Amino acid sequence: MKSVRAIRGATQALANTTEAIESATKELLLEMISANSLLIEDFISVIFTVSPDLNAAFPASSAREVGFTDTPLICSIEIGVPGSLERAIRVMAHVESTLSKAEIIHIYQGAAKALRRDIAQ
Repeated sequence: MKSVRAIRGATQALANTTEAIESATKELLLEMISANSLLIEDFISVIFTVSPDLNAAFPASSAREVGFTDTPLICSIEIGVPGSLERAIRVMAHVESTLSKAEIIHIYQGAAKALRRDIAQ
């Protein structure tokens, strides 16, 4: 039986450019899908946040390019805490899944692994 689950993820864009934000976002979403054996249709909604230094593109636009056309998406800016990870893109996705909470695989890529060393893959 499917239940609603939340999946977290984060990555770091190489630069504040449209291309870098698109690439990082797409790679993160595709890994979240693969690691949790999901289909895009399983996604209920996705919240993206970016660090204050990223403003060249909306991560939601990149999500639409990989098929999230019927999924509600929203972007926001993270709190600019001094010393926090630069060029960070964070995701909280709500999905329907047969996985238990303990089985969900949260994806933290590259330097973003430091954000959640306890659950980073």
